[in-house]
Amino acid sequence: MKRSRRQRKAAEEYFVEAEAWDEEVDAPRGTSVDAPDETGWKTSTAQMAGLSRLVRAGVWVLVVSGPVLGALAFLSSSTPAQGAAKPLAAATPASPIGPAGFAELFVAAYLQAGQGTERDLAPYYSGSVALAVKPGTRTATQSTVIASREIQPGYWSITVAADVTAHGDKAKSKRLGVQYFRVGIQATGPARAGGTAQGTAPVGYVATSLPAQVAAPAALKPGGLAYETDRGSSSADPSVETARGFLAAYLTGTTELDRYTSPGTRLQPISPAPYAAVKVTGVQDDSSGPGQQKVPADGTALHQLVQVDATDQAGSPVSLSYALTLKSRAGRWEVASVDDAPAIRASSPPSAAPHTTTPSPDAATASDSPSPSSS
Repeated sequence: MKRSRRQRKAAEEYFVEAEAWDEEVDAPRGTSVDAPDETGWKTSTAQMAGLSRLVRAGVWVLVVSGPVLGALAFLSSSTPAQGAAKPLAAATPASPIGPAGFAELFVAAYLQAGQGTERDLAPYYSGSVALAVKPGTRTATQSTVIASREIQPGYWSITVAADVTAHGDKAKSKRLGVQYFRVGIQATGPARAGGTAQGTAPVGYVATSLPAQVAAPAALKPGGLAYETDRGSSSADPSVETARGFLAAYLTGTTELDRYTSPGTRLQPISPAPYAAVKVTGVQDDSSGPGQQKVPADGTALHQLVQVDATDQAGSPVSLSYALTLKSRAGRWEVASVDDAPAIRASSPPSAAPHTTTPSPDAATASDSPSPSSS
């Protein structure tokens, strides 16, 4: 039984191989391909030949269709999908610059206006206005915007800080200090002008009411600075001497700045020179220990906060502070940068402090000046 199965299998392989080469073959001796196998299926020479032709045809179909299928796959991958959503352009945030500038002008005009000059407010506010204050009683010597918030698209809340001076009947003035006014401003035009329109729509602004005087923002006490060592102004400290020479050259232009700066810093003195002389009154730095009489190894950094009294061209002293970064090189200190702001200690945020108002020392106060009325 086992031998007959091996014979039939050999005969089947023989015929398949022969048919693959289109050869006429006879069955090997001692075999009968027409005999049924153990499963009951009957295998014949014609069936085996048909199977081999089918296999051969399938192979050729795959060979011929390969380039076609590859081209179709390439085209389908390079063609953008129909109906795919295009990414939306990010919306341009509205700019507060236009509404803020308009509010600042409005507050200045409002402080200057009074009874009989209400028309001066017409370019800013079109509502009915009746002012009780005398015109020119108050003026804003200077003003600036300190806060802006878009309440809804195209509608802004602007807070203006104004340094207000009151003027009496006898040409005497009293500085009232900084006061704060909040104004509602509507804007038309594109987002860059604070509005909501698309394209190049006309730009316009209008106040929705008279200004409202509001409280000053909370006063703060600054966090701790990083300069914890007081060096004084001793000329025995090489770092203090470098700061002294650098600031004298920087503010007066009397000496070359390069002799005090690190190579490649590209620092330039102020031109024209605003001061005739500079005196260092105090130096703090972030080093530890006593005064450094010896310059440390090359590349050592030192951060300084330098207080100076500079004398202007008219002979008046002016107090200034400078944050400097020094680096050591070849046994000397050199200024590497004038820092943007004094360094603060890590994790040292500002804290709330009581709000105090210091009167201006040069404010002229008339005892008989009437107090300005409020509008």
